[in-house]
Amino acid sequence: MTFDCFGTLIDWRHGIATSAELLFPGYGERLLDGYNRHEPHLQSASPLPRYRTVLTEAFRRACADEGLELAPDDADVLAATFPYWPVFPEVGAELSALRAAGWRLALLTNCDRDLVSHTRRRLPVVFDDVVTAEDSRGYKPSHAHFTHFRAVHEPATWVHVAQSYVHDMVPAHALGLPRVWINRLSQEPGDPSILQAILPDLRGLPAAVESVA
Repeated sequence: MTFDCFGTLIDWRHGIATSAELLFPGYGERLLDGYNRHEPHLQSASPLPRYRTVLTEAFRRACADEGLELAPDDADVLAATFPYWPVFPEVGAELSALRAAGWRLALLTNCDRDLVSHTRRRLPVVFDDVVTAEDSRGYKPSHAHFTHFRAVHEPATWVHVAQSYVHDMVPAHALGLPRVWINRLSQEPGDPSILQAILPDLRGLPAAVESVA
Protein backbone atom coordinates (compact mmCIF):
# COMPACT_ATOMS: atom_id res chain seq x y z
CA MET A 1 0.00 0.00 0.00
CA THR A 2 1.36 3.41 -0.96
CA PHE A 3 0.56 6.71 0.70
CA ASP A 4 1.02 10.32 -0.08
CA CYS A 5 2.67 11.78 3.02
CA PHE A 6 2.02 15.53 3.37
CA GLY A 7 -1.68 16.25 3.61
CA THR A 8 -2.50 12.57 4.11
CA LEU A 9 -0.38 11.58 7.13
CA ILE A 10 1.19 14.92 8.04
CA ASP A 11 -0.80 18.13 8.57
CA TRP A 12 1.24 20.23 6.15
CA ARG A 13 -1.38 23.02 6.01
CA HIS A 14 -0.97 23.52 9.75
CA GLY A 15 2.80 23.35 9.34
CA ILE A 16 2.95 26.05 6.67
CA ALA A 17 0.40 28.36 8.29
CA THR A 18 1.99 28.09 11.74
CA SER A 19 5.48 28.67 10.34
CA ALA A 20 4.21 31.75 8.51
CA GLU A 21 2.62 33.04 11.71
CA LEU A 22 6.00 32.89 13.44
CA LEU A 23 7.26 35.56 11.06
CA PHE A 24 4.09 37.45 10.17
CA PRO A 25 1.38 37.16 12.85
CA GLY A 26 -2.11 37.25 11.37
CA TYR A 27 -0.96 36.22 7.89
CA GLY A 28 -0.71 32.46 8.30
CA GLU A 29 -3.75 31.42 6.27
CA ARG A 30 -3.15 34.02 3.55
CA LEU A 31 0.45 32.94 3.12
CA LEU A 32 -0.65 29.31 3.03
CA ASP A 33 -3.04 30.16 0.19
CA GLY A 34 -0.29 32.07 -1.58
CA TYR A 35 2.11 29.19 -1.18
CA ASN A 36 -0.44 26.83 -2.75
CA ARG A 37 -0.81 29.13 -5.76
CA HIS A 38 2.91 29.23 -6.46
CA GLU A 39 4.01 25.67 -5.68
CA PRO A 40 2.63 23.97 -8.86
CA HIS A 41 4.36 26.47 -11.17
CA LEU A 42 7.69 25.90 -9.46
CA GLN A 43 7.30 22.12 -9.57
CA SER A 44 6.75 22.24 -13.33
CA ALA A 45 10.04 24.10 -13.94
CA SER A 46 12.92 22.62 -15.90
CA PRO A 47 15.43 21.58 -14.72
CA LEU A 48 13.51 20.07 -11.84
CA PRO A 49 14.11 22.07 -8.64
CA ARG A 50 14.61 20.31 -5.32
CA TYR A 51 11.66 20.50 -2.97
CA ARG A 52 13.68 22.52 -0.49
CA THR A 53 14.01 25.16 -3.23
CA VAL A 54 10.28 24.95 -3.98
CA LEU A 55 9.42 25.52 -0.31
CA THR A 56 11.65 28.57 -0.08
CA GLU A 57 10.73 30.20 -3.38
CA ALA A 58 6.98 29.60 -3.13
CA PHE A 59 6.98 31.12 0.36
CA ARG A 60 9.07 34.07 -0.82
CA ARG A 61 6.60 34.75 -3.64
CA ALA A 62 3.62 34.42 -1.29
CA CYS A 63 5.17 37.02 1.02
CA ALA A 64 5.85 39.34 -1.93
CA ASP A 65 2.19 39.06 -3.00
CA GLU A 66 1.18 40.34 0.43
CA GLY A 67 3.77 43.13 0.43
CA LEU A 68 5.63 41.51 3.33
CA GLU A 69 9.39 41.95 3.59
CA LEU A 70 10.99 38.56 4.12
CA ALA A 71 14.45 38.72 5.68
CA PRO A 72 17.03 36.52 3.90
CA ASP A 73 17.66 34.54 7.09
CA ASP A 74 13.94 33.71 7.32
CA ALA A 75 13.40 32.62 3.71
CA ASP A 76 13.92 28.91 4.50
CA VAL A 77 11.52 28.87 7.46
CA LEU A 78 9.38 26.11 5.91
CA ALA A 79 12.33 23.79 5.36
CA ALA A 80 13.56 24.55 8.90
CA THR A 81 10.22 23.69 10.53
CA PHE A 82 9.39 20.82 8.15
CA PRO A 83 10.52 18.00 10.50
CA TYR A 84 8.12 19.26 13.20
CA TRP A 85 4.90 19.45 11.17
CA PRO A 86 2.37 17.36 13.10
CA VAL A 87 1.17 13.84 12.35
CA PHE A 88 -2.63 13.57 12.14
CA PRO A 89 -3.88 11.99 15.39
CA GLU A 90 -5.52 8.87 13.92
CA VAL A 91 -2.53 7.85 11.78
CA GLY A 92 -0.80 5.61 14.32
CA ALA A 93 -3.79 3.38 15.08
CA GLU A 94 -4.91 2.99 11.47
CA LEU A 95 -1.46 2.25 10.06
CA SER A 96 -0.80 -0.21 12.89
CA ALA A 97 -4.03 -2.01 11.96
CA LEU A 98 -2.91 -2.23 8.33
CA ARG A 99 0.44 -3.63 9.42
CA ALA A 100 -1.33 -6.21 11.57
CA ALA A 101 -3.44 -7.18 8.55
CA GLY A 102 -0.26 -7.94 6.62
CA TRP A 103 0.10 -4.87 4.42
CA ARG A 104 3.52 -3.46 3.54
CA LEU A 105 3.62 0.34 3.48
CA ALA A 106 5.45 2.86 1.30
CA LEU A 107 5.44 6.61 0.69
CA LEU A 108 5.19 8.37 -2.67
CA THR A 109 6.06 11.96 -1.82
CA ASN A 110 6.81 15.25 -3.59
CA CYS A 111 9.72 15.82 -1.27
CA ASP A 112 13.50 15.57 -0.92
CA ARG A 113 15.17 12.55 0.66
CA ASP A 114 16.80 14.59 3.40
CA LEU A 115 13.57 16.32 4.40
CA VAL A 116 11.37 13.23 4.43
CA SER A 117 13.99 11.30 6.42
CA HIS A 118 13.22 13.53 9.42
CA THR A 119 9.49 13.00 8.96
CA ARG A 120 9.85 9.21 8.72
CA ARG A 121 11.42 9.16 12.18
CA ARG A 122 8.31 10.85 13.59
CA LEU A 123 5.75 8.62 11.89
CA PRO A 124 4.38 6.07 14.37
CA VAL A 125 4.77 3.10 12.00
CA VAL A 126 7.82 2.01 10.01
CA PHE A 127 7.52 2.35 6.23
CA ASP A 128 9.19 -0.21 3.98
CA ASP A 129 10.14 2.22 1.23
CA VAL A 130 9.84 5.81 0.06
CA VAL A 131 9.88 7.29 -3.44
CA THR A 132 10.74 10.99 -3.51
CA ALA A 133 10.79 13.57 -6.28
CA GLU A 134 14.55 13.08 -6.38
CA ASP A 135 14.10 9.35 -7.03
CA SER A 136 11.41 9.72 -9.71
CA ARG A 137 12.74 12.94 -11.28
CA GLY A 138 9.26 14.39 -11.27
CA TYR A 139 6.51 15.83 -9.12
CA LYS A 140 3.03 14.37 -8.87
CA PRO A 141 0.59 14.51 -10.66
CA SER A 142 3.23 13.22 -13.07
CA HIS A 143 3.13 9.41 -13.18
CA ALA A 144 6.85 9.20 -12.42
CA HIS A 145 6.49 8.22 -8.73
CA PHE A 146 4.09 5.43 -9.61
CA THR A 147 6.07 4.02 -12.52
CA HIS A 148 9.27 4.12 -10.45
CA PHE A 149 7.61 2.24 -7.60
CA ARG A 150 6.12 -0.34 -9.96
CA ALA A 151 9.48 -0.93 -11.64
CA VAL A 152 11.23 -1.50 -8.30
CA HIS A 153 8.63 -3.61 -6.49
CA GLU A 154 6.33 -5.15 -9.13
CA PRO A 155 3.53 -5.44 -6.54
CA ALA A 156 0.90 -8.11 -7.15
CA THR A 157 -1.61 -6.15 -5.03
CA TRP A 158 -1.28 -2.38 -4.73
CA VAL A 159 -3.65 0.21 -3.24
CA HIS A 160 -2.85 3.94 -3.22
CA VAL A 161 -4.16 6.20 -0.42
CA ALA A 162 -3.95 9.99 -0.56
CA GLN A 163 -5.59 13.30 0.25
CA SER A 164 -4.94 15.13 -3.02
CA TYR A 165 -7.47 14.49 -5.77
CA VAL A 166 -5.34 16.15 -8.47
CA HIS A 167 -1.88 14.96 -7.41
CA ASP A 168 -2.82 11.38 -6.51
CA MET A 169 -6.32 10.21 -7.38
CA VAL A 170 -6.15 11.34 -11.00
CA PRO A 171 -2.84 9.59 -11.83
CA ALA A 172 -3.77 6.50 -9.77
CA HIS A 173 -6.99 6.21 -11.77
CA ALA A 174 -5.14 6.68 -15.06
CA LEU A 175 -2.78 3.86 -14.10
CA GLY A 176 -5.59 1.54 -13.01
CA LEU A 177 -4.62 1.42 -9.34
CA PRO A 178 -7.15 0.68 -6.60
CA ARG A 179 -7.37 3.88 -4.58
CA VAL A 180 -8.83 5.50 -1.46
CA TRP A 181 -9.35 9.25 -1.31
CA ILE A 182 -8.84 10.86 2.11
CA ASN A 183 -10.99 13.96 1.65
CA ARG A 184 -9.76 15.90 4.68
CA LEU A 185 -10.74 19.27 3.20
CA SER A 186 -14.32 18.28 2.24
CA GLN A 187 -13.57 19.11 -1.39
CA GLU A 188 -15.80 18.51 -4.41
CA PRO A 189 -13.84 16.27 -6.80
CA GLY A 190 -13.54 17.20 -10.45
CA ASP A 191 -14.86 13.81 -11.55
CA PRO A 192 -16.38 11.74 -8.74
CA SER A 193 -16.65 8.71 -11.00
CA ILE A 194 -12.91 8.02 -10.69
CA LEU A 195 -13.16 7.56 -6.90
CA GLN A 196 -13.59 4.08 -5.48
CA ALA A 197 -13.66 4.83 -1.74
CA ILE A 198 -13.81 8.13 0.15
CA LEU A 199 -13.03 8.78 3.81
CA PRO A 200 -12.86 12.10 5.72
CA ASP A 201 -9.68 10.91 7.47
CA LEU A 202 -7.83 7.61 8.00
CA ARG A 203 -10.35 6.17 10.47
CA GLY A 204 -11.86 3.06 8.94
CA LEU A 205 -9.09 2.79 6.35
CA PRO A 206 -8.43 -0.98 6.70
CA ALA A 207 -12.02 -1.78 5.72
CA ALA A 208 -11.97 0.71 2.84
CA VAL A 209 -8.75 -0.77 1.55
CA GLU A 210 -10.12 -4.28 1.60
CA SER A 211 -13.18 -3.10 -0.34
CA VAL A 212 -11.11 -1.73 -3.23
CA ALA A 213 -8.24 -4.22 -3.21
